Amino acid sequence: MHTDLSAHLHTPACNQLIEELKACHDNNAFGKFIGICNSIDDKVVKCLKAERIARSAANRAKARERQEKYKQKLQQGESN
Repeated sequence: MHTDLSAHLHTPACNQLIEELKACHDNNAFGKFIGICNSIDDKVVKCLKAERIARSAANRAKARERQEKYKQKLQQGESN
């Protein structure tokens, strides 16, 4: 099971892979159940994982910035 595959949530590279997977499923109504589309699905999973890792790293960086600002405000409040 994948996360939400809406186009606005993903990079163009992942969107292209998602479209390929959807086309494969549409063109292989029975074959999709026996693994015809598995190679494309693996690529989609890897792309989505890379996006998730990048998003997590960006969120951690933002959290560190917020924590530093908070610490600075605390230190300024204590010195006054």
